[in-house]
Amino acid sequence: MKLRSGTTDVVTEETADLVNDEADDGVSDRADAEGTEEAGLPGIAAAASDDDTDAGAGAGRPTGDDREDGPVRRWPRVVAGVLVVVLIAAGGAFYVAGRQLRDTPATSNRALTDSMATTQVAGDVTNALGKVFSYGPADIAATKASAQQLLAGKALQQYAALFGQVEKQSADQKLTLTTHVVRAGVTRLTGDSAQLLVFLDQVYERKGKAASTAAAQLSVTAQLREGRWTIVDIKSR
Repeated sequence: MKLRSGTTDVVTEETADLVNDEADDGVSDRADAEGTEEAGLPGIAAAASDDDTDAGAGAGRPTGDDREDGPVRRWPRVVAGVLVVVLIAAGGAFYVAGRQLRDTPATSNRALTDSMATTQVAGDVTNALGKVFSYGPADIAATKASAQQLLAGKALQQYAALFGQVEKQSADQKLTLTTHVVRAGVTRLTGDSAQLLVFLDQVYERKGKAASTAAAQLSVTAQLREGRWTIVDIKSR
């Protein structure tokens, strides 16, 4: 019994030693593990703190894409502003040029653009010259009456001074004068005033003599009065 008991005691003591060693090893392992965890926590926390700090700082700063998109988004507004300025400047320039073009003598001359008015003034002047510069011994009075209606101003004064001599010659020499307008060109037409260059042929006939023809060229100024063009100035060229 003692031997057995001793054996039992020995085994028990050895077992107790093993248990104690394992317990010590377990405690040591747990301590090491806890130490490792405690040692590792600051690094993880620091990394997490750094990540949070970077995230917070990044929220306040524009990203690379934002920095690149900013100027790109501003370009359309800048281009639109420049285009508006250019269009306004171009419009002003065209307006000034248009006013200058409209105010030039060429554009104000209706003889170049108004064919109806040009035809009317040429017809009235042609008719008037044919009447006042055609006469004979039998129709002196009718010619003078036509001149009073178709001529005015300086032209009427010039005609009156000239016709006094013509009237006497026509009666003495039995002179007949017939005037044909070959061409009447309107050189300028503005509103109620017109300037013309007239080419005409005049045929002189005296009793008992052959007829003779002479060409003449006149510069005529006419004014529109009561719907009809009246000759106000005649100049021989």
